[in-house]
Amino acid sequence: MSEKNKKLEALKNEIEADRLLPLQESNIVFGEGNCDSDIIFIGEAPGFEEDRQKRPFVGRSGQLLNQMLGDIGMSRDEVYITNIVKRRPTNNRDPLPEEIQAYKPYLAKQLDIIRPLIVITLGRFAMNYFLPDAKITRDQGVLFRKNNFFVIPMFHPAAALRSQTEVMGRFKETFRKLPVMIKKCKQYQGVKDK
Repeated sequence: MSEKNKKLEALKNEIEADRLLPLQESNIVFGEGNCDSDIIFIGEAPGFEEDRQKRPFVGRSGQLLNQMLGDIGMSRDEVYITNIVKRRPTNNRDPLPEEIQAYKPYLAKQLDIIRPLIVITLGRFAMNYFLPDAKITRDQGVLFRKNNFFVIPMFHPAAALRSQTEVMGRFKETFRKLPVMIKKCKQYQGVKDK
């Protein structure tokens, strides 16, 4: 097990032991993928299927995410995937501000361990973690520089699945642009493709 994986496992155990965190009735969905990747996808919170399997983005939204990654020649094994809130909100509702606030320090620690170059946020809650004044309809698909990260906000796959029209079209369009945006970020940072 790599040093990063050991640190991530310790952080997961720390979350498990923190009984003050909200949503204790559901499972921890910590995150998975390549912790050495330059790219991390961050959603808002696990849903029903994610809670059941204890894995992020494995329901219908995850199937769409996998398909879109495949369409640009990537797989979920090449990236890291997680959420801000690590447990499922009741009835798949949006996470409450106090729930997001409670889990924020753990996401910050997770990011500090992984040290990605590019953060792709899925949905407005994840976007607003990095870009508090951003609006998802206006700023999705735009490349931002925030502290040590390049941030690319995207619609959440669930929103794309619900709309099936404009939002899905914009979601797919942004996904198609990701390889060029990723290459641009790596060139800017002087990072060579792996």
